[in-house]
Amino acid sequence: MGKTKELSQDLRVRIVDLHKAGMGYKKISKVLDVKVTTIGAIIRKFKEYNMTINRPRPGAPKRISPRGVAMMLRTVRNRPATTRQELANDLKAAETTVCKETIGNTLRNNGFTSCSARKVPLLKRAHVEACLKYANDHLKDEPSYWEKVLWSDETKIELFGLNSTRHVWRKKNAAYDPKNTVPTVKHGGGSIMFWGCFSAKVTGLLHRITGKMDGAMYRTILRDNLLPSARDLKMGRGWVFQHDNDPKHTAKATKDWLKKNHIKVMEWPSQSPDLNPIENLWRELKVRVAKRQPSNLHDLERICKEEWAKIPPGVCAKLVVNYNKRLTAVLANKGFATKY
Repeated sequence: MGKTKELSQDLRVRIVDLHKAGMGYKKISKVLDVKVTTIGAIIRKFKEYNMTINRPRPGAPKRISPRGVAMMLRTVRNRPATTRQELANDLKAAETTVCKETIGNTLRNNGFTSCSARKVPLLKRAHVEACLKYANDHLKDEPSYWEKVLWSDETKIELFGLNSTRHVWRKKNAAYDPKNTVPTVKHGGGSIMFWGCFSAKVTGLLHRITGKMDGAMYRTILRDNLLPSARDLKMGRGWVFQHDNDPKHTAKATKDWLKKNHIKVMEWPSQSPDLNPIENLWRELKVRVAKRQPSNLHDLERICKEEWAKIPPGVCAKLVVNYNKRLTAVLANKGFATKY
C-alpha cells in the first residue's frame, strides 16, 4: 500500500482545537472527513510531544556506508580513470552490493563528475622542470616585453575537420535529411599544413607548406614570410622571435641564418604548446573556416588565408596582454599542462 498524503498544518491544529473543546474522535472524524485512526494518531502526538507537525523522517538508509564512500573517494582521487564497475567490485569484496547508478550518484553528490580526459603532450621530468624555469624567469616581465614577441608555429587544417562534429537542430526521424547531415569522404578529404605568425598588434603572413618541410624549406619560409611580417607589423628594434624546438628550428644552419639576420630567438621549453598563444589563434581559424564549409583543398587554402587576415587585432592583443596568466597557471600546476 502506498503512502497517504500528509494532513496540512492547519487541519492538524483544527483537530487538536476540537479535541480540546471536548469533541470525541468519531465526531471530529465526521466533521473534518478524516479517518478516526488518523485523528487518534494526531492527538496522541500532541499529548506526547505537544506538537502538531511531523518530526523529520530519516528516509531510506544509505546503501553505501560512510566507510565505503570514503574508500570510493580515495580510489578515484588516486586513480581518476577507475570505472564504476571496478568500484562496484571493490564494494562487493567489502560485502556491499550496489548498482553502478548508485555509485555514480554517490560520486556526483561528493563533487565528482564523469568527463572526457583532456589530451596533453607526454611530459618527462626535464620538460616539467623546463616549463617551471621558463615561467619563473618571465613571470615578472612587463606587458611591453610580450608586445615585442613575434609568435610562430605550424598547424594542419583538415578539409572536413571541425565540420565532422557539427551539431544540428532537427525533428524526430529527420536524421538523414541532407540539411541535417555532414558530407564526409574517405581519409578526411585531405589537409593542408600552414606556417603562421602573429604579434600583439595583428596576425602576420600565413604560408602554405607544400610537401615535407626540411631545414632548407623552413629557412626559405622565414626569409619570405617572417622578415616581411616583422616589417609589416612594425616590430621595431629589439623584437624577439618565438618558435619551438623542432629539429628544423634548432638546426645549426637555421641558427646561423637567424644570427646572420640579427634575429633574437626566445629560449623555449619543449613540449609546451599551452605556453604558445598562437595555439588559440589556430583554434579560432579552424572554427571560422569550418563555418564557411570549403569543398576542396583549393577553397580551403583560400578561405584559411582570408579568415586568418580577418582575425580582429583585439583577439591578438588579448592573448598577449593576458600572457602572465599562462605563466601563473604553469606554476600553480607545478609545470604540468594547463587549460591554455
